Amino acid sequence: MSTEQTLHQRSESKCELCTATENLSVYEVPPSSDAGAEQCILICNTCLEQINNPETVNINHWRCLNDSMWSQVPAVQVMAWRMLTRLSAEGWPQELLDMLYLEDDILTWAKADSSGETHADSVIHKDSNGAILEAGDTITLIKDLNVKGANFTAKRGTAVRNISLVADNAEHIEGRVEGQRIVILTQFVKKSN
Repeated sequence: MSTEQTLHQRSESKCELCTATENLSVYEVPPSSDAGAEQCILICNTCLEQINNPETVNINHWRCLNDSMWSQVPAVQVMAWRMLTRLSAEGWPQELLDMLYLEDDILTWAKADSSGETHADSVIHKDSNGAILEAGDTITLIKDLNVKGANFTAKRGTAVRNISLVADNAEHIEGRVEGQRIVILTQFVKKSN
């Protein structure tokens, strides 16, 4: 049986990400070595277009991942993880990502790009609006924050200059407020121009 026939049988002739039944094709999940059915998924043109062209992504189309991320097929799990990671700044995808558990070997595959290199250490920090933060940026607090251990509240609207990024956590940055170096959650900041 061909790879395509195997995928049609496995998926009941539905897109393995969004369950559409029209315009289905085989998608080889990179990086793959033999392009067998285990390393491929059956997807529709809509999913394929948005995977290959991130600028065309319709965030609401990917709400289908709420169901497909629970698939028992490793290749489907990998693509669900990759899309949720790509869209995580939107809020709800991050919540799904927090629930998704992948075995170590599948997670390694999910984090590998098409060249086979793993980018686990390339943590991207984003503010509440999805703007990418870099070390040295100035940010503004969008909420009053109680600073634990320092007995003060960092007020909304406070500008924090010359921030540092926490290397292993995309949700944490560091900055100096009222002379104290504190850890700030990225969801409570916006990047200043």
